[in-house]
Amino acid sequence: ANLTSERCAECGVVSVELNELLSTSDIVTVHLVLSDRTRGLIGTDELAQMKSTAYLVNTARGPIVQETALIGALQNGTIAGAGLDVYDNEPLPPDHPLRSLDNAVLTGHTGYVMRENYVRGYSATVEDVVAWLNDCPIRLLN
Repeated sequence: ANLTSERCAECGVVSVELNELLSTSDIVTVHLVLSDRTRGLIGTDELAQMKSTAYLVNTARGPIVQETALIGALQNGTIAGAGLDVYDNEPLPPDHPLRSLDNAVLTGHTGYVMRENYVRGYSATVEDVVAWLNDCPIRLLN
């Protein structure tokens, strides 16, 4: 659902414009779909509005944040750091500048997954492959 004044009241939050959010927040997290309106939404000007002690977290889509602007902001201390699990190009190349920054935490787009979730989520897949390799496929769909 879109953010409305009624929805804000229900949740006990205050809606603010982007520039106020950027200039007052200690942590800014990005949770948007990638569209023509959101592509490049966070760039040099937006990062400059953030506190020098603030962190940017993008777990939505890489191109929402202008990558070169973010790298510059991290290198020159415009913001304190960033946490990313999405990038302009995935997988992130080994020699990518983000990889050399001490103030950037980088993960694959499954950063939320804990070991227990992997075990639970993939155990059926492993079971299916083993059964198929043993010429005894299970869970067939026809």
